[in-house]
Amino acid sequence: MPSITHRSAPRALISLGLLSCMTFSASAADPPSFTPPDTEKVDHVDVYHGTKVADPYRWLEDDVRESKEVAAWVEKQNEQTFGYLHAIPEREQIKQRLTKLWNYEKFSSPFKRGGRYYFYKNDGLQNQYVLYVSETLEGEPRVLIDPNQWTEDGTRSLSGTYFSDDGKYVAYGVSEAGSDWKKFQIMEIESGTILDEVLDWVKFSGAEWTKDSAGFFYNRYPAVEEGDEFQNLNLNQKVYYHRVGTPQSDDVMVYERPDHPEWGFGCDVSEDGNWLILTVWKGTDDKYQIFYRDLTESLAGFKQLVDKFENEYSFLGNDGPVFYFQTDVDAPRGRVIAIDTTQPEKENWKEIIPQADETLRGVSLVGNHFLAGYLKDARSQEKVFAMDGTLVREVEFDGIGSASGFSGKRDDTETFYSFSSFDTPPSIYRYDIATGESRLLRQAAVDFDGSEYVVEQVFYESKDGTKIPMFLTHRKDLKKDGNNPTLLYGYGGFNIAITPGFSISRAAWLEMGGVLAVANLRGGGEYGETWHRAGTKLQKQNVFDDFISAAEWLIDEKYTSTPKLAVQGRSNGGLLVGAVMTQRPDLFGACLPGVGVMDMLRFHKFTAGRFWVDDYGSSDDPEEFEALYAYSPYHNLKPETSYPPTMVTTADTDDRVVPGHSFKFAARLQEYHTGDAPVMIRIETKAGHGSGKPTTKIIEEVADEWSFLVENLEMTLPTEETP
Repeated sequence: MPSITHRSAPRALISLGLLSCMTFSASAADPPSFTPPDTEKVDHVDVYHGTKVADPYRWLEDDVRESKEVAAWVEKQNEQTFGYLHAIPEREQIKQRLTKLWNYEKFSSPFKRGGRYYFYKNDGLQNQYVLYVSETLEGEPRVLIDPNQWTEDGTRSLSGTYFSDDGKYVAYGVSEAGSDWKKFQIMEIESGTILDEVLDWVKFSGAEWTKDSAGFFYNRYPAVEEGDEFQNLNLNQKVYYHRVGTPQSDDVMVYERPDHPEWGFGCDVSEDGNWLILTVWKGTDDKYQIFYRDLTESLAGFKQLVDKFENEYSFLGNDGPVFYFQTDVDAPRGRVIAIDTTQPEKENWKEIIPQADETLRGVSLVGNHFLAGYLKDARSQEKVFAMDGTLVREVEFDGIGSASGFSGKRDDTETFYSFSSFDTPPSIYRYDIATGESRLLRQAAVDFDGSEYVVEQVFYESKDGTKIPMFLTHRKDLKKDGNNPTLLYGYGGFNIAITPGFSISRAAWLEMGGVLAVANLRGGGEYGETWHRAGTKLQKQNVFDDFISAAEWLIDEKYTSTPKLAVQGRSNGGLLVGAVMTQRPDLFGACLPGVGVMDMLRFHKFTAGRFWVDDYGSSDDPEEFEALYAYSPYHNLKPETSYPPTMVTTADTDDRVVPGHSFKFAARLQEYHTGDAPVMIRIETKAGHGSGKPTTKIIEEVADEWSFLVENLEMTLPTEETP
């Protein structure tokens, strides 16, 4: 679902009870079989700092859309994989239940722009969310943008909306097949007219309108030759100004740094329209330089406010020349400061909201109050502060869960937020900033009874003694006898916090009798920058140790046992699963690594991969090479090893983590694996890293994943008669 949050910092990267309607049952059909296709090997060796490293599947890095050989390999793999999956007797029943669960009205939190109210809605099984607009909060909404009309298969998606200050225009991004590339178009909101101009080569960019609504600032990369757009490194991003009604060729280049081709930019126009704030980044870390420009002076140039990539500075708003930032300067868990640009020296900076015991994750400036979102042991807290930093109140939430929203403008008197948990579908609230009243607007009507389940938080010790939090969700009458099919999920990277939120796929897993475990590993953002750093570069092994320790704890506490334990992760979490299954193949009953970074020696050579050096390090550095080589999943598979049943998932248009990672890992896994357990790869077509994926494709993928686990964890699914 498109989300409206109060975190605006630029990031390059930027994861059950028995119901009366539950009719799962197993049939007595023959078990499915899987025979991996043979994969050609090549004699290719790289030398890293004197170490020879073989890469026999290097040819699988070629773009599947351009290479006939790779395309043929994909076709053969998918033929075997889908043949296996579709032979699982329970698959169709799982898919039907997922479809029924998915078929409910889904809403985003409303947000107000230019005097109108907007929200995203999905009627149930629509492939893409639809953007609606209403003149009043209770008024009859009308469709503004419906991406479902763009293609029959739903593979073209809406990727960001940016409204002019006067409410006349909206600039919006259009993404094809889940790619990070998008085109910007402009709509006149009152009439619904789409203007002629189309802006190409946009990636990792928003659109920031000037106060007069005549145009907006945005970022784009140089045009890429046809065929290279899904693998080339993203370098030399520039800032442009586009004036409404003119072609892109007339756009004015506002800022570039050819001396630093790795830099990227985020733009903010202050609400008073007087300032353009340029946030400069060069990787995934929240470490920025800050420039600003006086927009009231036509000849004014940029001035530098922060000149080192050492800390976070997320622009929140201003009072004249005084800028407010969320930062981790001298505060690893975050605080809010004010910088007077007429006296910009650090000794003149003023602290507004000091660092708290909890981790500050996002701040918005709404109704002349700071709305600050915190994490307390990975669960949401929201606090309201006056402009001088005085605590006004805390927003009360109902239990352990996640809240999102709280966006708005300085003159708004209201804001909106959503709250959910693993067992609680989302509820949408209107929040009155003056009174602190939360009024329920909508509650999701999902065919799921959350009262049958419990969400609890436990803490376990990792290998080095560090206490790690983990959320557990399961039936209230769970028997801790070691026989419960359990799905352990993790991420552990890029300062991203994994918080308790509702998911239809996980609801179905709970209904199927499964236990859901979500571990909050080091490398994430649950406890601030210190926690994040403890899981990066030379410390990355901590993340894998944390995850392995979570699995061991679940077994020791009799929640599950190795034959019943599955592990899952996507992207950086796919790397996580790949690493732990190569380090401890004896520990898991099934593995689901999704769109993972599997070749840690070459990730930085493709598309956005160079940004990840902040978290991973680089094989170009001798010391970091040793650390990367020690856990790189592709390089740590071992011949004549019995690996757990594994289904790797990726997509042909993933230009975030290019599919060659998963292709190479799967090919070597199939070569080295011994035993009867299936090890396969599922390759989605016309899809990317995950964003914008049509509902139909999501349901098919989840049905395949849960069917794979049912078959390989030897799950007995409940029926209506099951007590």
